[in-house]
Amino acid sequence: MTKNVGSIDRLLRVIVGLALLSLVLVLADPMRWVGLIGLVPLFTGLVGSCPAYSLFGIRTCSLADGPGVGGQRKA
Repeated sequence: MTKNVGSIDRLLRVIVGLALLSLVLVLADPMRWVGLIGLVPLFTGLVGSCPAYSLFGIRTCSLADGPGVGGQRKA
């Protein structure tokens, strides 16, 4: 996976993911499982790669943080 998520973006994804996951403990039974949506931002924040960003060609990380085109780092 190519890294395309920057450090601030990663931090925000982890925070939002954990906040959504906490809804599993807070919400009543039928709506409780909505909190599992938090797994998506948490996973992409921890891994540093977002499939949707790849699909649309978006990068929030600097070129020095991750590989460039073809998996090679740009100077």
